Amino acid sequence: MMQNAKIGVLCLGRYTYDVAASREIYKTAVADLRTIPDIDWEIIEEPVIEKPDAESAAARLKAAGVDAVAIISGTFHLGHLALIIDRAVRKPVLLWAFNELPYDGGKIRLNSVCGMNLNASNLYKSGNDNFICTVSDTIDREWVDAIRMKAAIEHAHIGVAGYRADGFFNLDIDELDNFRKTGVLLDHYELADMFSSEVSDEEIAEREKQVRAKFRCGGVTDEQVRKVARLCASTEKFLDKNKLDALAIRCWPEYANNYGIAPCAMMSLLQSDGRILSCEGDAEGAETMLACQAAGCETPYLADLSQVNFDENYALMWHCGVAPVNLWDGCCDCTLDTYFAGGRGVTAGFVMKSGRVSFVRIDSARGKTRLFITEGVAEPMDKLLSGTYAKVRFNYPVRDLIGRVTETGVAHHIVMCYGEYVNVYRKLAKIMGWEIIEP
Repeated sequence: MMQNAKIGVLCLGRYTYDVAASREIYKTAVADLRTIPDIDWEIIEEPVIEKPDAESAAARLKAAGVDAVAIISGTFHLGHLALIIDRAVRKPVLLWAFNELPYDGGKIRLNSVCGMNLNASNLYKSGNDNFICTVSDTIDREWVDAIRMKAAIEHAHIGVAGYRADGFFNLDIDELDNFRKTGVLLDHYELADMFSSEVSDEEIAEREKQVRAKFRCGGVTDEQVRKVARLCASTEKFLDKNKLDALAIRCWPEYANNYGIAPCAMMSLLQSDGRILSCEGDAEGAETMLACQAAGCETPYLADLSQVNFDENYALMWHCGVAPVNLWDGCCDCTLDTYFAGGRGVTAGFVMKSGRVSFVRIDSARGKTRLFITEGVAEPMDKLLSGTYAKVRFNYPVRDLIGRVTETGVAHHIVMCYGEYVNVYRKLAKIMGWEIIEP
């Protein structure tokens, strides 16, 4: 599901240029905008020519509470106009220029790119880095998706059940610094809150049917299957009751001791239903997954960069058994296994499907928030070990990738998404003012 966002749009102009032609291009662009799903457009229909026009448009956009604004240089225009909008709205800006029209009697008709350049220079020199530029007759949809990601993070209600996993200091965050940079307030819950919700026998039975339909359960007991089913029903009620968009779970070591199984299989199932659940108490991992879902990623997967093979230039993106079950490759046995926690692990076990994949991680360190970004291809492989995993060949030598991750201290959890999103991630980093880390 893609995140809804509200975006303001206006078109600047000056009558010494062909405003009539730019108006027609603008009308076509607006028609295209209205085809984009899950965006509420606040469109200033008439060209903004003079300073009072800009003041009026700015007041309207501010009152509408837009998440971002696209400022189109329909033609060259006064330098005041974009600054007036920015002063009032203070949101991410797309500076958008139309392609130049054929010359008419030797005269430049739009000079739109120069207008965009003027606005970029004015914003930059005024201390505003929160803009992205594009030259096209249609909007930059990657920027739109980056705005979705920002909106999802800003409006999110994220919980942490328990704490980070024992010894995983690198997953800990400064919550108030995170709030300052993202707008996210984290709410903390006890682990027992997740599995203590009242659920009916009917709800458990319905979930048990789902478990047995998705997994081969010969390696676990009937009681363990029932515990997975009960935990699915209980966790879903917990998420709904607390209106949580995402939840980071301290899934070990207490869970198996206090509930009887680890939550991995439950997480695999609920994530395949669209829920955002991160393991080992990884709050920034949950934020990253939520942002990926907002941009249209089918089902994000929080993985370890594991088992590198330098000779064959690939790595295994592995975790103990929490990958969303809808990412199963459809070829290997999709199983429930109990290979850790003294036989109480109850994790999903399968190879993940093949395809283009993107990787991203919101990661804070030394007072900065960084965005780690890379991409590659998940390739077919046999099921050779327990857990959930994909064999990935990256766009860079895996030795360089490992070197970059370790020298910059990026956390050992990275979010994997099927599809090509790296340009959206880069634009999100620019919008949020985050440092980009790439191999």
